[in-house]
Amino acid sequence: MNEPFRDRRFRPVPPAERPRRHRSAARVVVTDGTSVLMLADTDPGLPGSRWWVTPGGGIDPGETPVGAAVRELGEEIGLDVTPERLLGPVAVRTVVHGYSDQVLSQVEHFFVLPVAAPFEPRQDGLTADELITLAGWAWLPLTGLSAQPEPVWPANVAELVALATRPDAWPLDLGTVEESTLPVE
Repeated sequence: MNEPFRDRRFRPVPPAERPRRHRSAARVVVTDGTSVLMLADTDPGLPGSRWWVTPGGGIDPGETPVGAAVRELGEEIGLDVTPERLLGPVAVRTVVHGYSDQVLSQVEHFFVLPVAAPFEPRQDGLTADELITLAGWAWLPLTGLSAQPEPVWPANVAELVALATRPDAWPLDLGTVEESTLPVE
């Protein structure tokens, strides 16, 4: 189980004093072709904050990106899959997240998991931190992601689903982006 930030307190820290952390992560776009499973995430240091993310998380020492993706699917949505069911990595990027208590920079490896139909996730494998920050889930329509009232991260989820049909283009380098509840600088 990945718990690299055991000292998080989820209380606001002055911007200049926020610790900076770095890691690699695996994320999975779970889709039935018309919708995508997204998790509602929050920053407890910013009451009322909320955004949507794909399942996934940090890669443990000695773990491969695909191994982390499989593990995270089990922990976060209760789905047991074999590595062969995952497409990709379809894309890689570096993302910087500015939270109220830290700045997290991570190299993310994106996989796509096609499913036959939407299902109800089980979230009984969440870590202690995820129990604090995650606030539910939803199947969101791929064509309406930009119309969501809360941010959807990554913003290009629909592009990643389309990319899954073009293995000759994998892994697409998406560069560096910032997705923050509080700006990093």
